[in-house]
Amino acid sequence: MTLLQKKEILEAHLKNLKSVVVAFSGGVDSALVLAMSLSALGRKNTLAVTAQSESLAQRELLAAKKLAESLGAEHLILQTNEMNSPEYRANPINRCYHCKSELYSRLSAIAKERNISHIVNGINQDDLGDHRPGIVAAKEFGVVSPLAQSGFDKKDIRELARETGLITWDKPANPCLSSRVPYGEPVSPEKLSMIERAEDLLLSLGFTELRVRHHGDIARIELKKSDMPRALTEPVSSTIQDRFKQIGFKYVTLDLESFRSGRLNEGLVEIKEETCLKSN
Repeated sequence: MTLLQKKEILEAHLKNLKSVVVAFSGGVDSALVLAMSLSALGRKNTLAVTAQSESLAQRELLAAKKLAESLGAEHLILQTNEMNSPEYRANPINRCYHCKSELYSRLSAIAKERNISHIVNGINQDDLGDHRPGIVAAKEFGVVSPLAQSGFDKKDIRELARETGLITWDKPANPCLSSRVPYGEPVSPEKLSMIERAEDLLLSLGFTELRVRHHGDIARIELKKSDMPRALTEPVSSTIQDRFKQIGFKYVTLDLESFRSGRLNEGLVEIKEETCLKSN
């Protein structure tokens, strides 16, 4: 199926939904869903909602606001409270289930209050084969995934986003800050603040695709292979080390395997949906 055919299916699918609340993170996936919803349904029938919490970096919130404004969308910032959940803070392998349950519960209330027919997200075909406990929560709340249902994978999304003129078409994936804490290690606002400040520093130094993984006293930096030499060159190396220690890390390491999205999912056994729900 060609990209044009997938686009036509997506447009028809969205029109059938009549009105939507878009779970809008500001990433390329949800941005495309928002742009296509606005095109198919109009501003009156499209509401973008971004969840704000300790797990969302301030830079990502500001970027989402800017993007929604550029698209002319009505944009609501929703304060979510997943950190109040002991299950979420314990950081089990289905942590995302608890986060998304909180989000979709709140979005359902907004949809009901505003008489909006459906909630939609940016899940695509590539996500369906990954460890994504949040998909379980989406199914429980009847959330629609128009990209996945229209046959879009990540490559399709970036190509259509570029053709559509979205400024985020090539934006690197950037999951929530909690994804930088290894499963089983408790998540806390303090840890997330440390991670955010450390990543902000690296971005200010000109690095782009990166993660700072929180391992207690140790910060494990993941960068692209091509960026590693500069991180080890003065004065950049000393700046990183000094600032990370000011943030609260005792030791700073550079992962020689380089940046790879989803690193903390590696090594997990195949997880069935029933397993994801055992702790509920």
